[in-house]
Amino acid sequence: MENYLVMKDITKVYDNGVIANDKVNFSARKGEIHAICGENGAGKTTLMKMLFGIEQPDEGQITIEGKDVFLTSPTKAIEAGIGMVHQHFMQVPSLTVAENVILGIEPTKGLKFDTAKAIQMTEEVCKKYGFNINPRAKVQDLTVGVKQKVEIVKALVKGCKILILDEPTAVLTPQETAELFQQLKSLRESGCTIIFISHKLNEVKELCDRVTVIRKGKTISVFDTAGVTEADISRAMVGVDVILEVPKTPAQPKENILVVKDLGVYNAIGKKVVKNVSFSVRAGEIVGIAGVEGNGQREMIDAITGLGKYAEGSIQLRGQEIGEKNNKQLRELGLVHVPEDRMTLGIAGSMTIEDNLIADKIDDPKYTGKILNKPKAIKEDAKKWIEEYKVLCKDENQLITGLSGGNIQKVVVAREFTSYNELIVVDQPTRGIDVGASEFIRERLVAMRDEGKAVLLISADLGEIMNLSDSLLVMHGGKFAGYFTDVKSLTEEELGFYMLGVKHMSDEEIGGALHE
Repeated sequence: MENYLVMKDITKVYDNGVIANDKVNFSARKGEIHAICGENGAGKTTLMKMLFGIEQPDEGQITIEGKDVFLTSPTKAIEAGIGMVHQHFMQVPSLTVAENVILGIEPTKGLKFDTAKAIQMTEEVCKKYGFNINPRAKVQDLTVGVKQKVEIVKALVKGCKILILDEPTAVLTPQETAELFQQLKSLRESGCTIIFISHKLNEVKELCDRVTVIRKGKTISVFDTAGVTEADISRAMVGVDVILEVPKTPAQPKENILVVKDLGVYNAIGKKVVKNVSFSVRAGEIVGIAGVEGNGQREMIDAITGLGKYAEGSIQLRGQEIGEKNNKQLRELGLVHVPEDRMTLGIAGSMTIEDNLIADKIDDPKYTGKILNKPKAIKEDAKKWIEEYKVLCKDENQLITGLSGGNIQKVVVAREFTSYNELIVVDQPTRGIDVGASEFIRERLVAMRDEGKAVLLISADLGEIMNLSDSLLVMHGGKFAGYFTDVKSLTEEELGFYMLGVKHMSDEEIGGALHE
């Protein structure tokens, strides 16, 4: 079958000398779902940015239906029939679905915006491709799964024939993922070419016709997905065999480190978003929190880590109430935090790797004298941690923003795990990073548990949270809907029902999550 899209010998070199793409070749047929897989920093994001006109190649050529195209901006890409759904949705929450969908191609009636026409355009695309979305609904009132569909409809309204999806299932339940896959297959049947970027190899196998693997800026191989295993794809991505499930022995929990009782949290507009939840985390165990985004887990974790306030109930860390304690005092009690948003909360972007690794330890006498810092000690430990945590970089003096997402995450993890810690709160620890880095971080979490640390894990990756958690809580509507101590017997589908609120346990059953 002839290729519809061809990217030939694409090369991109950044100003700092980093070669992101080195004569990469990628092609996709009309009416196929084609995955791109590779470690963070492999070059797949850069390749897609060039296809969507965000960046331009230094060498190489892009053709669509045999004709050369010059994608000098996203506008040019859209004109060429290319649409992109980013991992973080590009939406205005206060506007309706229809108003979001037609942004950039707003219909007018005289000098005024034509609301009726916008609704009609949205309804036509939804009907054609089987999307059940109310065009008059405010985006801020939609579930994450429906917001994902709005992004796809936005691309289709603009005449998209090639659709790029970047980690589209990162925040979806299994049921929402299954529904999305049905719609993507329907789009494929209508002749749409879909490029699917994902680190979830089981989804690549289930959904995609072919997969192109990129490693260190080069095209390594192209597979028919029916003829390869997840292990084959992993091996091509990282060059070695990768363990897709972290082995661990049964937990040996000891004393309570974190005790949360009747916790109530209100948001900025006074709505109660965490509704009197209680649970505890003991030394030597990993407690997982699962839930669809927006069900109170964010506000609960902010309260526990000191990023937000709580109005009701109690949070005790090693027997001390944390409500009035500042970040330094929480760290002195042994709380460390790997945040969901590594770029905003996890690092100081204008500083070096060394600075970021030492930031929370700078007042330690090992690194600071009475007047000046001790640069030799700082440098020695920074180099040691870079090696231990396998951070791929030039040296410790490199700006942290020059690293790939997976290596930035390793720096954050290295800093937190080498600090004094009794309670480790990790929020989406492997979101958007490759299988190699994910395997490393997951193994470290199990190792920390085995050293007697208490671990509180929040993850939208159901495979990850079910593999790592010794016990698992599910949040829905600001409360716990389920509590599982035999996580191995739980299926992703069953977990999804609790996440969606279709099933829920009684307060008595969930009460076991608080170890008195």
